[in-house]
Amino acid sequence: MCSISTNRAMNLLSNCVKIQNSVSHGAQSNQTHMNSRLNGSARLMLVSDLDYTMVDHDEPENLSLLRFNALWEANYRHDSLLVFSTGRSPITYKPLRNEKPLLTPDITIMSVGTEIMYGYGEAMVPDDGWKQHLNHKWDRDIVVEETNKFPQLTPQEEGEQRPHKVSFYVEKVVASEIMNVLSQRLEKRGLDVKIIYSSGIALDVLPKGAGKGQALAYLLKKFKLEGKLPYNTLVCGDSGNDAELFSLPEVYGVMVSNAKEELLQWYAENAHRNPNILHATERCAAGIIQAIGNFHLGPNVSPRDIKDFQKCKVKNFSPAHEVVKFYLFYERWRRAKVEKSEQYFQNFKSVFHPLAIFVHPLGVELPIHQCMDAMAKSYGDKQGKQFWTWVDRLSSAQIGSDTWLVKFDKWELNDDELQCSLTTVLMSSKRYRMLILGCTCIKHGWMV
Repeated sequence: MCSISTNRAMNLLSNCVKIQNSVSHGAQSNQTHMNSRLNGSARLMLVSDLDYTMVDHDEPENLSLLRFNALWEANYRHDSLLVFSTGRSPITYKPLRNEKPLLTPDITIMSVGTEIMYGYGEAMVPDDGWKQHLNHKWDRDIVVEETNKFPQLTPQEEGEQRPHKVSFYVEKVVASEIMNVLSQRLEKRGLDVKIIYSSGIALDVLPKGAGKGQALAYLLKKFKLEGKLPYNTLVCGDSGNDAELFSLPEVYGVMVSNAKEELLQWYAENAHRNPNILHATERCAAGIIQAIGNFHLGPNVSPRDIKDFQKCKVKNFSPAHEVVKFYLFYERWRRAKVEKSEQYFQNFKSVFHPLAIFVHPLGVELPIHQCMDAMAKSYGDKQGKQFWTWVDRLSSAQIGSDTWLVKFDKWELNDDELQCSLTTVLMSSKRYRMLILGCTCIKHGWMV
């Protein structure tokens, strides 16, 4: 039984929320410290491409991505960094966030390594030093002028055209010849560029110093100067524009099983003897999880892969693990994926303090036992439907000998409707049980 009274706990919760909000705001506005969320070096920095690497567009239920989400939030978010390295621009990245259950990254490398952004949503800020670096021997107007002389090049959508990136579609049979001729012409005009062909269709013209690999090398250098170089870095990709990531000597790498021909060819010619690069036997996010285990970088069993939560114990009390586990049970209960057992449900109900209250954003307070009783009656109401839950941006701060303040975004996908609960809980461990008093806000749509 928790000794904290309801009023005292709620006052403590309110004060801690104010403190954490202040700290979070400062971290988002700080452009000089990339990993200000962490006090020191990241245990693992995971750098992943998005389309057909982290995200499997051929898997409608997104199970491998949801498996990764649970693994990351339960075991890595608190001391590691998640970096998305994508060919997408900020404009085309947002629709993907609306469509897929992606976690919020700490850093986003966009537009094939020509943009580096810190933070998330409206608080995303660019790395100005990186932009200045890319201006060397680059003139976008000259690139556009010269590429217009090739009728075989079809400009990509307007959202993919960026200050340091000019992008086209071109057939594979003519791509190599065009790249050679275009490179020579741009060199004669005083530019120093890099031309990347990927996915058998996409051609990008970038400054010579740009690219996913160069952007990552730049980040690693900055981390080193700050004395916060990650202990391990894992890069993940599937196509030609990811090849540079695998060229860095200090990283582990995984090519997912569905990697495209151009990346496999690069691997055969340049890195087939490198023991730090794995060609996974699993697709997309499942291949990333496989690589974490293969290189012994940390836990690689997702809580989603655990069938019996009663047997799911951790050696030391982990607020993140308990939160992820609870919401997975909630999802399975409503989808009738667990046995409808009164004892089973009571075991989960017991983790809540009997005096805990749920506070709705409108100010309505409900005793937690009423919420749990309502949940008990909802068994199987989502059976056979698209209903998934996951948590994002989970953070915890120990504020007492056995008490933690935990904040996270809890997402629900109900058929085509998305709902996000911005949640704060006060959690206490007594014999590895959590006792929660919570304040929840509701928000619809992606926070991008």
